[in-house]
Amino acid sequence: MSKTILNPTISDIEIGDNNSATITVKPIASGYGQTLGNSLRRVLLSSIEGSAITAFRIDGVGHEFMAITGVKEDVVEIMLNIKAISLKCFSDKPVEVSLVKKGGVVTAGDIKATADIEIVNPDQLIATIDDPGVELKIDFVIENGRGYQSIEESSARRVHSDMIALDAVFSPVRRVRYSVEKTRVGDNVDLDQLVMIIDTDGSITPVDALEQAAAILVEQYSALAGNALAKIEKTAAPKSEEDNDLLSLPIEELNMSARTTNALIGNEIKTVGELVNLSDEELSNLKGFGAKAQEEVKERVAELEF
Repeated sequence: MSKTILNPTISDIEIGDNNSATITVKPIASGYGQTLGNSLRRVLLSSIEGSAITAFRIDGVGHEFMAITGVKEDVVEIMLNIKAISLKCFSDKPVEVSLVKKGGVVTAGDIKATADIEIVNPDQLIATIDDPGVELKIDFVIENGRGYQSIEESSARRVHSDMIALDAVFSPVRRVRYSVEKTRVGDNVDLDQLVMIIDTDGSITPVDALEQAAAILVEQYSALAGNALAKIEKTAAPKSEEDNDLLSLPIEELNMSARTTNALIGNEIKTVGELVNLSDEELSNLKGFGAKAQEEVKERVAELEF
């Protein structure tokens, strides 16, 4: 059995319809297929940044339970249609856009896009104006975010108090499925193969979404590894110049009993630094070092706050 943990690679990408892709990752060390698949799926669904409409206002409409004269859909239906609009926002701040339409079918493509906004699904239905003399005007607020934003959060963040707040799903990833299969490389048959099917709303490609998810995980794990190393280095390093001086002191300066001091010197433990670096097991294994001597050393080291 190899002691090396293989690094996986993307071996195949099959682009499907409706912003879907099947991505195969192999070879993967045995057991790591589920680890990678589950972690990537969770990050893909929760942490990829996207854009959504968080509030809207229809001229002449005070709340979402009103009917609009000359319009087939009521406000609740229009609200659901608005939530289905996919778009890209290139600004870090909320962006306001609007549409004005007189008669006919109103779609996302009727929104007056700016340099900060790109409508991904312009054919998405918003409303149907039955009366050709009726003009519909709607204002929208678009924001970037990650994951899910409740209607309460959207309401608290509203740019205009007279707007109707929407709960928002910012994630551009709609669905993620994965399976883990067995594969081989040469004579090694104990390897995994991860097959992921990723569906997005079109504002990002499945491959870009996967790369972003992997980058997020790398940052998270690197932060943990870096913190652990920093903790170890901090523990091992002297706290100050004063501590450094203390670590270099001869054992005799600790004013322990002559028997304990002589036992330490006999075991080539001659400075405070050499003493505090001993584990309990190493201390107990010292030649001629009994339980009383161990207890004396521990008490003295505790007094020194090492």
